Amino acid sequence: MIERLVFWLFRLATYFVLACATYIFADIAIKGGRVVFRSTAPFVNVKFLTEKPQTLYVFNYQGQKMELSDSEFRAWKKTHNEDVDLTMTVSYSAGGIGPCIVGTAILVIGSMAVALFIGISSAIYLNEYSRGGAFIRLVRVAILNLAGVPSIVFGLFGFGLFVIFFGWNVSIISGWFTLGLMVLPAIITASEESLRAVPMGLREGSLALGATKWQTIRKNVLPYAVPGILTSSILGIARVAGETAPIMFTAAYAMRDEMPWHVNHWSDFFFQGVMALPYHIYVVSSKIPQNEYTERVQYGAAFVFLVLVMLIALTSIVLRERSRSRLSW
Repeated sequence: MIERLVFWLFRLATYFVLACATYIFADIAIKGGRVVFRSTAPFVNVKFLTEKPQTLYVFNYQGQKMELSDSEFRAWKKTHNEDVDLTMTVSYSAGGIGPCIVGTAILVIGSMAVALFIGISSAIYLNEYSRGGAFIRLVRVAILNLAGVPSIVFGLFGFGLFVIFFGWNVSIISGWFTLGLMVLPAIITASEESLRAVPMGLREGSLALGATKWQTIRKNVLPYAVPGILTSSILGIARVAGETAPIMFTAAYAMRDEMPWHVNHWSDFFFQGVMALPYHIYVVSSKIPQNEYTERVQYGAAFVFLVLVMLIALTSIVLRERSRSRLSW
């Protein structure tokens, strides 16, 4: 009787978590889908996905309610040359989220490249080259402790080190290294476990045939550890993409008209700030008065954000499965 009670307790707890997640994602999908998709051709709200955020002007003209973005309102004023009484103006509630999508993709891809390079290198040293001992144990404990540090602490650390001390200012490269360091502990731990799971016989066979230590790691160990490393990258993507505090201090602007590639010199690309979906959702949700227009932007941006994260994570999953299908021992 007690076992059945415990079993149903575990089962209900699992179903409760699934129900909550289903409700949250369904709510975002339904309300956000209405913003992104249309019932008429081309069936996608291209303007919302490509244009920059703008101020929304709401007013009555000849008995008709008008809702125009800032650019549309300026063009309307030139053709009509009339004074109107504005019902309301709402910031960030017209136009779209094009620069936010681009900025989020740049920050996620760049920070994951930094985290994977440093994380895999550290895991190789800890698992393949280090001889253990008190110092290495201390390093592993420090890595585990870093995994529990709040993201706001990483944001302040990145602001102090990269933005102020290195003089990179609020820029893409500051966001890359801050987000990369934030997800680094999880990648190091998962990568080290993946390397440890490769049978020792593969190493011994390679060394017995005259291969060097690095040749053995590169040819006989790393290829078999790649699926596990990509699994950790999937988890890292979800965390990196959803963080607001670190990019708020190091990389994100509330408003930026130009795309990141509109620079005078290629090096300027790395030293400029960008808009990002998490920070944009935060600004629209908390920094301006709330109404039906801001809610539309919130749910639309959240829906696109989830789809973007899913696409990047799906890419890692496909790469992992392809690597796993080619390797066996």
